[in-house]
Amino acid sequence: MFETTRTYQTRISAEADEVLSDYATLMARVEHCLFADFTKGKKLTDLKSSYLMQFGITARQFNAVRVRLEGKIHSIQQRQSQLIEEKKQQIAALEERVAKILDDQLLHQKRRRLAALRHKLKKLETEKNAGHISLCFGSRRLFHKQFHLRENGYNAHADWKRDWQDARKGEIFTLGSKDESGGNQTCTASVSGDGSISLRVRLPDSLAIKHGKYFVIPNLRFAYGHEVIMTAIQNCQLRRDLQLLNDPNYKNLGQAITIRFKKCPKGWYVLISTDISLPRPITSKEKGVIGVDINSDHLAVVEIDRFGNVLASHTMALPPKSATHTQWRAAIGEASKQIISLCEKTQKPLILEDLDFQKKKAQLREKHNSYARMLSSFAYQSILTHLKSRGASKGIQVHGVNPAFTSLIGRVNYARRYGLSIHHAAALCIGRRYLGLSERIPQGRRDIPDGKCGQITLDLPVRNRSRHAWQQWRQLSKKCSAALTAHFRTAPADPRAPRSS
Repeated sequence: MFETTRTYQTRISAEADEVLSDYATLMARVEHCLFADFTKGKKLTDLKSSYLMQFGITARQFNAVRVRLEGKIHSIQQRQSQLIEEKKQQIAALEERVAKILDDQLLHQKRRRLAALRHKLKKLETEKNAGHISLCFGSRRLFHKQFHLRENGYNAHADWKRDWQDARKGEIFTLGSKDESGGNQTCTASVSGDGSISLRVRLPDSLAIKHGKYFVIPNLRFAYGHEVIMTAIQNCQLRRDLQLLNDPNYKNLGQAITIRFKKCPKGWYVLISTDISLPRPITSKEKGVIGVDINSDHLAVVEIDRFGNVLASHTMALPPKSATHTQWRAAIGEASKQIISLCEKTQKPLILEDLDFQKKKAQLREKHNSYARMLSSFAYQSILTHLKSRGASKGIQVHGVNPAFTSLIGRVNYARRYGLSIHHAAALCIGRRYLGLSERIPQGRRDIPDGKCGQITLDLPVRNRSRHAWQQWRQLSKKCSAALTAHFRTAPADPRAPRSS
């Protein structure tokens, strides 16, 4: 049985604001000092005893701060490698563009940008080799807003500073463990008689004089995941009961319940993370697959049988680029729900394009085509995350395939045959590729549609069976690009004006 971690949140009443604010302020001080000592080359685990005495906190509270800080440091180290690779991709794309520029003014600007990118790349590589970690508590974006107060809605520097301080001390992290009481020693959850959840927060010793040793937050209810959290709490309680009875089976029970408190403009929220068991897969590719092609304004969905034939096609609309973040999330959630429901009904796995988004995004600035605009204009990664997460919770297998030439193969081989749009034909190719079906160019066919109501005459050479089928599609793709470039260059500026003969 597979497991995954899910997080659920709910809002806390304003009565807890003073206690949680004092707690968060103290933990922020501990984290900032701990990072300062880390930059001096000190080992974090060796600082435990001194920090317990200096700040008046428990060992478990120190461990929570240390684990959280180590996670941030590890994330920054990974991001350093990604940024270096992105800069290399941007430099390569820009060098290719510079070689083709004829306009002197544009060439000058591109060379300036190229020099700036090379300088940034050198700086990133130097920082990585030296082990330097740059971490800004409160976010760099908010930090730089102090230099442009009016543009960012601040009347005075004091207004910005208040937001800056709130951002630096607006979160509390309590680390969970399956062998602790209630799955979390610092913040223990329990189920009340009315079915609500209560949290007993162990406050630092330095705050005990002002607020007491414990602080209870009662009557919490979660709109989503309430039953999951109750099950986790009961599992921890059963482990404790069996342990008191000296039953060795207690080791098989219990689960970690990690709890965070986060301050937002509307108040404090509690976020509870715990593991849940995923259902067994209910899908099989022997019944066929569901292929999805992701586009900037819609999702093209095609149901395919196990032989690679089209059974049905669907279109899931997405909002325009001008839509708000909330509208995007709602639309993506609804589209994901419909697609996963189709997979449940047909018991077929979901097949998506496995695109290296970071690598493609690094080259977008110097690309001028619809594919580049598509990647930069919508939450591609969010769509994949929604589909994979919802699919896992429903027992739907989700697989990714290389999307190379799927639009071209779909247009040439299947669009006319099945009466599909190019996007639905691409979704068909994505599903067929997972099934391992043929992708060859049709033998004897020489007139290939170019996608603009024109055709490309192609004399195919004698087939070389030692080469992959993508070799021929790559050659065809180059011919299509050349034909489309010529098409747009010869098009009149005014579409109503007659073409020159």
